[in-house]
Amino acid sequence: MSHDDEPPDASERRLRDRRAADRFDVVWSVDCEADDTFLYASITNISELGIFVRTNQPLQVGTRVTLRFAAPGAGDSFVVSGVVQWVNALKVLGENLNPGMGVSFVDLEDDERERIVDLVRTIAYVREAVKN
Repeated sequence: MSHDDEPPDASERRLRDRRAADRFDVVWSVDCEADDTFLYASITNISELGIFVRTNQPLQVGTRVTLRFAAPGAGDSFVVSGVVQWVNALKVLGENLNPGMGVSFVDLEDDERERIVDLVRTIAYVREAVKN
């Protein structure tokens, strides 16, 4: 079922769920590839469910992307699939200081999901330890 075919309550639930997981600020490079588009951008936050890609040229909601990024100390790079869930468009002469797109992870293999969850938990643990 595509997002267009979802009942109205399903799309509302997705919007609520995108904030369900804790997000952690990061600054990592990411390669974001869609059918005919390739963006060099940056990740400015990550959760177990997805990332925010900072770019002045966000893709359209519903666009399927391949994301390639490396987290410091995480070993091998991540190569995962995602779907653009929401866009914060660049507003020329506007007040938008954070253009980009929210991308949710999709079709993750169990080992990929586990690596991402471990990464996010490590970030949370280190940041909590620094606060104390």
